[in-house]
Amino acid sequence: MVQTLDFLARMALYLAPMYFANSSAMILGGKTPIDLGTKIWDGNRLFGRGKTFRGFIAGVAVGTSVAAIISALFPVQTAELTGNYIMLGLLLSLGAITGDLAASFLKRRVGMEPGKEVLFLDQLDFLAGGIAFAAVIYIPTLLEIAAYASATLIVHRLSNYVAFRTNLKRVPW
Repeated sequence: MVQTLDFLARMALYLAPMYFANSSAMILGGKTPIDLGTKIWDGNRLFGRGKTFRGFIAGVAVGTSVAAIISALFPVQTAELTGNYIMLGLLLSLGAITGDLAASFLKRRVGMEPGKEVLFLDQLDFLAGGIAFAAVIYIPTLLEIAAYASATLIVHRLSNYVAFRTNLKRVPW
């Protein structure tokens, strides 16, 4: 039982910066799109109107701030995960936002309009980006990655539905 609780606590510590980065980018974003309306060789936008400078910066800032707060509140637990949890939080946040951008880029290349869902890509893009960027500090085990992905599929679906029902999002995914 204690081992399961320890695993869940480590999981929450690892996921929190990414979850906060991803959601705050959507909530706090807006205004100038990162692609500045640029269309490339295929005639489609680079990322789309929903990926903004303000969202990118807000996402990274909020995710990193959450890591700093968690580090201050739980110094022993964060030190057990990594020697520099705030840097881990920064990398997880930056990777989460970049992963989301990469998914938008791929969706635009195949001609998908913004807001159209691609099962698993839309739910796991930020997780994959966060894991990739943070691997310079911490490489999760395959079991951890499977747990992160499973939890993220559930949390992402539920949180996006709530955001949709509260008019923070136009679509429930």
